Amino acid sequence: MAFKDLILGLTSYPEPTPSPAIQSAVSFASVLGCHLAAVACEIHHEVPGSFLSNALIDIPAMAAREAEKSRQNVAALLTAFEKVAGKAGLSHERIFEKCFVHEVSDVFVEYGRMRDLMIIPAAPSYDHWHAESVIFGTGKPTLILPERALAETFKLNTVMVAWDFSRTAARAIADAIGILEKAKDVRVVTVQNEKEIDTKRSSEEVAKNLSRHGITVTLEDVDAAGRSIGEVLKASAASCDADLLVMGAYGHSRFREFILGGATQSLLSDPPLPIMFSH
Repeated sequence: MAFKDLILGLTSYPEPTPSPAIQSAVSFASVLGCHLAAVACEIHHEVPGSFLSNALIDIPAMAAREAEKSRQNVAALLTAFEKVAGKAGLSHERIFEKCFVHEVSDVFVEYGRMRDLMIIPAAPSYDHWHAESVIFGTGKPTLILPERALAETFKLNTVMVAWDFSRTAARAIADAIGILEKAKDVRVVTVQNEKEIDTKRSSEEVAKNLSRHGITVTLEDVDAAGRSIGEVLKASAASCDADLLVMGAYGHSRFREFILGGATQSLLSDPPLPIMFSH
């Protein structure tokens, strides 16, 4: 998949997206030569109409203060984005929305469906609901950025692909072809002895397929040795100094609550590097 049109989801409440994430997103888009939009939502709270509660606590005033806090954060975030993207000479646009606090994820999903890829910064202080909603709701790949600041210039020296012969792993490779073509080193990692891999095929077939796109691949089978898949992938990415991890996301939604696969949950909760999830 060739990426031309990306969008960055910026969170204004309860805490704003850290500024290093904006720099990382702009750098990533610049490496791919993409247009980058940034969407930020000014949030509002629904105020209950109880006379008794309003008499005890001035809930409308509290809601107004929180909305003002979000409004100021949105202005700062979009101004910072404009400055960083302009300095990079990147084609870009700013999108300002207003919505209730519980509607932010829906706004992100709607915009994500109309772009090639959505970028979501992840941080321990955030509710991961936004990221999960985008990954499983847009039908498009999602780039999750770690909280820590990346190098000023995003590099694609080494890209690691998590491969387990599943549908989602195949989807991830197809989505990432344009990125893999730009990478200097592509490593396809299969974790063995953690779960049963139901196939009679060899990873060599994946390497053959990618070679027809001009992509040279290093295949690695890594023994889980009692570790979870998430732990193995983190260790493998660190050992090869990967710039990006490409993987399928496992999970489904029940009653607006996502039940995530173990590796997806582990890496989404604490991403050690940028991760492109496909579902």
